[in-house]
Amino acid sequence: YRLPTEAEWEYAARAGTDLVYAGSDDASAVAWTEETSGLTSHVVGSLSPNGWGLYDMSGNVWEWTGDWYDDSVYDRGDSADPVGASTGASRVLRGGSWYFYPRYARVADRSSFTPVGRDSDLGVRLLRTLP
Repeated sequence: YRLPTEAEWEYAARAGTDLVYAGSDDASAVAWTEETSGLTSHVVGSLSPNGWGLYDMSGNVWEWTGDWYDDSVYDRGDSADPVGASTGASRVLRGGSWYFYPRYARVADRSSFTPVGRDSDLGVRLLRTLP
């Protein structure tokens, strides 16, 4: 099991669409944010999934990726499958959380946090690499 790369996370969140949020253009349909959450996380699957049946890829909790944060990664030309930095001080977070405004839950939004940090609005979505 492993954390997804940032590109894998976005691919799964988009599910073949160009929607603003993972599964909808309306944040309240798919994302727990500070406007709808009551300022707490919620049980996974309480809102609608994206087109591939994945829940809570927008909102609820920020999701760690395995990539180190690099502010200029999308400026280097490969926006479809960018390769992040090989080292760094913080890791990429995606998806937004129950504590932040809906704009942070957009599929395209990215943030970062130090990997030794922890908070009640951080979580993981693990991948399994098949042999």
